[in-house]
Amino acid sequence: MMKYLADEELRRIADSGLLRQMREIDSAQGPVVRINNRDLINFSSNDYLGLAGSDELKDAMIEGVKRFGVGAGASRLVCGNLKPHDDLESTLASFKGTEAALAFSSGYATAMGVIPALCGKDDTIILDKLSHACLIDAARLSGATLRVFPHNDLGRLAHLLKTLREKSADSRILVVTESIFSMDGDAAPLGQMVELCEAHDALLLVDEAHAVGVLGPGGRGLIAKLGLETRVPLQMGTLGKALGVSGGYLAASRSIIDLLINKARSLIYSTAPPPAVAFAAMKAIDIVQSLPGDDLRARLRANIDAVANALRLPAVAAIIPLIIGDEATAMQTSAALLEQDFLIPAIRYPTVARGSARLRLTLSAAHERRQIEGLVACLHNFMPLPLASAEHAPQAEPEQVLPPGQ
Repeated sequence: MMKYLADEELRRIADSGLLRQMREIDSAQGPVVRINNRDLINFSSNDYLGLAGSDELKDAMIEGVKRFGVGAGASRLVCGNLKPHDDLESTLASFKGTEAALAFSSGYATAMGVIPALCGKDDTIILDKLSHACLIDAARLSGATLRVFPHNDLGRLAHLLKTLREKSADSRILVVTESIFSMDGDAAPLGQMVELCEAHDALLLVDEAHAVGVLGPGGRGLIAKLGLETRVPLQMGTLGKALGVSGGYLAASRSIIDLLINKARSLIYSTAPPPAVAFAAMKAIDIVQSLPGDDLRARLRANIDAVANALRLPAVAAIIPLIIGDEATAMQTSAALLEQDFLIPAIRYPTVARGSARLRLTLSAAHERRQIEGLVACLHNFMPLPLASAEHAPQAEPEQVLPPGQ
């Protein structure tokens, strides 16, 4: 019976052109990866600074294994809290300019632990319409009333905050956004959002997953670039993108972190991440803040500008969406590029809205100029220019958001 149900659902997914399958990569992560005995130029990775396969991080991981072993052995509140975990959190707090930080096994686990720990059925969470799936899932799990505002629409956000605060002077309101949006590559208007949240006594959670390492002084993200480090109370991020390792974190006040240690279920009930990963992550943060880190960001920026200028598209960070629209056409374009040895998978519904299928092009400091020039030439052959921008693409619709129980 269950097999029949799975077969039927898989058939429906395939018939709609939305079947997903994994690719096996038989090489280290990098600007060139090996798939099915072919070397492909990789323009799909979030390894923005090229650190994932770097000798520095490999050496740090090996040293971490030698000193602390492979597994943590238990959850952190039992006996799995090894010294690298605490040291990483101190490093993250200093890096993000906060009193404390808490590390999780992934960015998804961070969201699922943090948001339900801070909000419940008597609270309201307001999300940008294009917030990452982990933020939406965590908000739903919390049991709070959910409200969604159109992407980067400050007027609608202001209206929601004003209306909610007029209804209750004491209720908890959490506003959730990304700093750089994962599928569109644009930036949130964080300065104005901070002002609105302060004016209406609302908490602001900003996911810096695609900004840390890429933007701001020392690669500290868009929050730091805008000088808002002391005004954003909840700074979330990942260790698995520009930092090249794996895991997630929240940087916040000491009291919030202590509360999460007591309430964040994805922390309390998970075996701690391997200590060597935490050890390597500290090395990654050191690199990102160093002069070599500045050089990597300069190379990344040059690569971003080269592609953006050639395609006549804006680029705030390392993500450039090439909006195609039709799902089948996006798949065909991706396949045509693959034949030319360029790996840029198509992104389709439900990750993005129906009718806004795209190629999500990402740049790395490790890309060579000849690789970029070859990509641009192929794109001019396969796609009409100027390309549509994400600004004019349909927005993804979360499921209907209603108060609990409705």
